[in-house]
Amino acid sequence: MSKPVRNHNAWRPGQTWRTKVLVPGGLFAIAALGGLAIIFPGTLAQGATTTTTSTTAGIGATVATTTTTLNVLPGSRQPIIRPTSKSKACGTLNLRGVSGIFNTGNPNRSSHKTCVNGHLVSYGSAAITYTNPPTSYIQAGKLLFDQTCASCHGTSANGVGPNGAAATGPNLQGVGTATVVFWVSTGRMPAVNVKAVEAERKPSRLTLKQADELAAYVNSLDPSVPAIPTPNLAHANLPDGADLFSLNCAACHTITGAGDALAYGTNAPTLQDPKITAQQIASAMRTGPANMPRFSGNLSDAQVRDVVAYVVNNIQNPTNPGGAGLGGVGPVAEGFVALLIGVGGLALICFWIGERS
Repeated sequence: MSKPVRNHNAWRPGQTWRTKVLVPGGLFAIAALGGLAIIFPGTLAQGATTTTTSTTAGIGATVATTTTTLNVLPGSRQPIIRPTSKSKACGTLNLRGVSGIFNTGNPNRSSHKTCVNGHLVSYGSAAITYTNPPTSYIQAGKLLFDQTCASCHGTSANGVGPNGAAATGPNLQGVGTATVVFWVSTGRMPAVNVKAVEAERKPSRLTLKQADELAAYVNSLDPSVPAIPTPNLAHANLPDGADLFSLNCAACHTITGAGDALAYGTNAPTLQDPKITAQQIASAMRTGPANMPRFSGNLSDAQVRDVVAYVVNNIQNPTNPGGAGLGGVGPVAEGFVALLIGVGGLALICFWIGERS
């Protein structure tokens, strides 16, 4: 007598559609989420915790610090967090120069932010810290501006000259302190020839403190960003910096950073000069001076830091392990030198043999 076969797919008494459909569906959803967490670890973050603390710094100065702590899953690459609320202690900020992407120079989308009495002091991430000059510099900055800048940019730095006519220089209100310090510290401003197609890089007429004072005054007219960036190069990834440089910078500055001519009498300056600082390179990338594009959203703070580290370490201080750099253009120059010496040497030997015979 054969043993009866039990049909496992048959509808059993007491079994409802919930246990028949929802239980397997729930198990499948859990398994799918687990698989996504493994495949895409950077997209499933647990969020961010934002804390705001107030401390006293000096007489009557209240510091409001907004810190965003990231809680991410183990092995995640880059967390995705919701925007943090803007601290009222920072006052109103002009954010036209930055994007809303996390850690790309926007104080409201950065890992930390510090404000003092309505003044944005600093913000940023572990890769770059952005800092504004103190408000105590504003008065000295106004005197400097009246002496060295007002004749071109207008007495209110708004690009308006006497009687409402357009001034020679552009409006500076809303550009942020990084822009002012970059143009002054690189010697491009004050300009020697205001009608030149491109401002010339030269030794700065002003000290770094005077550049900060000018930036403090201009920024007080319309508090804006980006602030002055200071990259933390200690943990930079040089191979990533080399790749990012070749993709975003080499087209104008050449792969060796030697610089090159552009259209209409302009040029991309050399990056091989050791006098070019990490701060100036990061400022240029975040502000986009002259013909240079503004990398305000497509590159994170960490990526900008990696590019800066590559320029400072590899372009300004090349190792050339194979011998002479030969312009740093690789096998092209090496092959030319090999042909010149090799073929030329063989020709001389042939002439010598012919003379002896």
